[in-house]
Amino acid sequence: MSEKTLQIKGMSCGHCSARVEKALNAIDGVTATVDLEANSAKVTLLKEVSDEALKVAVDNVGYEVVGIK
Repeated sequence: MSEKTLQIKGMSCGHCSARVEKALNAIDGVTATVDLEANSAKVTLLKEVSDEALKVAVDNVGYEVVGIK
């Protein structure tokens, strides 16, 4: 199990953060919590998930990952 923090650009309201959270949580093995004020998502990985897969999930709902730590 590992944790990552995604910096996300473009979220401006609760609906935005909910969409991002739903998209990330739809990935098998991912548990995500989005912090709108910090423009970030804390992601817990229960199995190996590529950074690219996380980026694509966020991109597909209209937002941009600008950094992963």
